[in-house]
Amino acid sequence: MTHKAVPFDELDRKIVKALIDNGRASFAEIGTSVGLSSTAVKRRVDRLRETNVITGFTATVRPAALGWLTEAYVEVYCDSAAPPRRLAEVVRNHPEIAAAMTVTGGADALLHVRATDVEHFEEVLERIRAEPFIRKTISYLVLSHLLPESPEAGARRSATGNGAGKQR
Repeated sequence: MTHKAVPFDELDRKIVKALIDNGRASFAEIGTSVGLSSTAVKRRVDRLRETNVITGFTATVRPAALGWLTEAYVEVYCDSAAPPRRLAEVVRNHPEIAAAMTVTGGADALLHVRATDVEHFEEVLERIRAEPFIRKTISYLVLSHLLPESPEAGARRSATGNGAGKQR
C-alpha cells in the first residue's frame, strides 16, 4: 500500500493544531490566530478533509461521567491461525473495548478496555477469552493516569477553559 504525499505547509500545521486544541473554534477564530481570512481557513480545512489529513471531528468525554469507572489494558495472545482482520471482527463485538491494536513483542494485540466496575471487567474478559483462537490474556488494571490531561484519561484537548467555541 502506497501513500501519496499531501501538500502540507506551516499554515496547515497551525490550522490542524488550532482544531486539535478546540474543535469547535470557528473559521474566523482560527483565521485570526493563523493570519488568514475565514474563507481561506475553510478552503484549507476542506482540502485537509478531502485528502484525509483531517479524518473527522469528535467530542472527548470523561469516561467516569458515563459510569466507566474501571479501566484496563489487556494483552491478547492468539493461536497462529488468527489474522488481524479476525481479531478486528471480535473486538468490534465488545462495546467496552475503547481501542485495539496489533503490536510487536510477545502479545498479538493490545486492548484498552473500560468497564463499570471490576465485576463487569471480569465478564468482558471472559467473553474475550471465549473466542476459540484466543490462547491467553494478561490484564493490567489502570490505577491512575500519570498524564491526566491526555485524551486517554478523558481530558478535553482544549486549553482554553470551557471549550465552548462557536460552531461553524
